Amino acid sequence: MNAVVLPNRRIEEWKYTDLHNAVDADAVASAPTAAWAIARAQGDLDIDDLPKQVPFGPHGVMGGVAASLAKAGPSVRVRKGETASLELDLTESGNGRALIVVEEGASLTLIERQVVDGFINIAAEIEIGRNARVNHLRLVSRGDAVRVTDYAVKVAAGGTYRAHLADFGGKLSRTELHIALEGAGAEAHLSGVSVLDGVHADVTTQMHHAVGNTRSTQLFKYVAGGTGRGIYQGKVAVAEGANGSDSRQSAKGLLLADRAEIDLKPELEILADDVKCAHGAAVGDLDPESLFYLRSRGIAETEARAMLMRAFIGDAIDQIEGEDLRDTVWQAVDEALEAMS
Repeated sequence: MNAVVLPNRRIEEWKYTDLHNAVDADAVASAPTAAWAIARAQGDLDIDDLPKQVPFGPHGVMGGVAASLAKAGPSVRVRKGETASLELDLTESGNGRALIVVEEGASLTLIERQVVDGFINIAAEIEIGRNARVNHLRLVSRGDAVRVTDYAVKVAAGGTYRAHLADFGGKLSRTELHIALEGAGAEAHLSGVSVLDGVHADVTTQMHHAVGNTRSTQLFKYVAGGTGRGIYQGKVAVAEGANGSDSRQSAKGLLLADRAEIDLKPELEILADDVKCAHGAAVGDLDPESLFYLRSRGIAETEARAMLMRAFIGDAIDQIEGEDLRDTVWQAVDEALEAMS
């Protein structure tokens, strides 16, 4: 492979996340292959080593680097009509690849955890067959890691991809999702929360409505204190002739300190006539009137602020399917809010 050229803030898609200044290019090229452990697997799953193949989906620049450099990774398949669940823990940093295929009519609940530090660069492909479903929870613990995870997701007719990204930041943390809705009735629903104090978290999405009668939603909430920085960049592209596409984007942030920063950048590119598409973004502080009301009822300021922050975050967590998964995220959020107070 040629020398690795790392993206920097002069590139529009990386203007808020300068990887060039966070890690050395030689360290990226010489990094070991990342490794995973299977924490739990239930149902009819085929789990093997990743076959040597070209990634089927579009990746960003660092996803391409990971796919080229990684020497191994997990390959997971849920066969037609089966139901399964899988918990994957990233246990060793480095460049990595993963492939997940959910065949026609099958269903997978995927819980993915990243708790290691160091340099992490992952390219993952998720293929969702006709009328298949994937419920994906990604939980990233706060740390000193420099991490980039790049997902290429294809959704066939009638399929559904539902993902929640709970990222509590690192020295630099970036998640990219390149999602293609390729058949009528395909859906993708993304949500996420980040509570950041002195750390960085970036979610960048590209949602492609390749055909008509497809649907997508995105809802992301950020809370930033200290020198924390949160970024959301979401582009929805509706292809020519993809009439009946329906897309909604919303990203909101709470800034709790003068040196904290939240950058929100939703985009639409619509080449069809008959569509429903909307986006919105807003950043602000806690509502002083609500805070005053709680204080006037005898609630301590620290507790009152935590209550308002939980209320702000709550509707994003409500997007998660499954009470157990919601409880897992709430526990992580509460720990992050307590550490911030």
